Amino acid sequence: QVQLVESGGGLVQAGGSLRLSCTVSGLTFDDYAMGWFRQTPENEREGLSCIDWDGNSANYTDPVKGRFTISRDNAKNTLYLQMTGLKSEDTAMYYCAARSYSFCSGAWWSAPTFTSWGQGTQVTVSS
Repeated sequence: QVQLVESGGGLVQAGGSLRLSCTVSGLTFDDYAMGWFRQTPENEREGLSCIDWDGNSANYTDPVKGRFTISRDNAKNTLYLQMTGLKSEDTAMYYCAARSYSFCSGAWWSAPTFTSWGQGTQVTVSS
């Protein structure tokens, strides 16, 4: 059974930082590219970042580029998202996901290209 478990969310002031973690079990972690998404009740799930199976290449969408950093530790089956310079508009439920492929090619920001999802961790940024 595939399980992805996010942690590290919480309440933070604007300008602050958080590091999210996603621990994965039930699949061969280093076979898959991994991604981070977020969603608010008003919006569709938004792709933020994707990292290739070996951690050597990562992509970001414009809202988070330069502020968020994705990384992975394949020995620990864990994905990370370091978030800095947080803004109130970053408030959302954050999800990690495993892609169908090893690389973040094509429309990596698109949720349907990811096959396994965690339950999410809430990030709230107060202004």
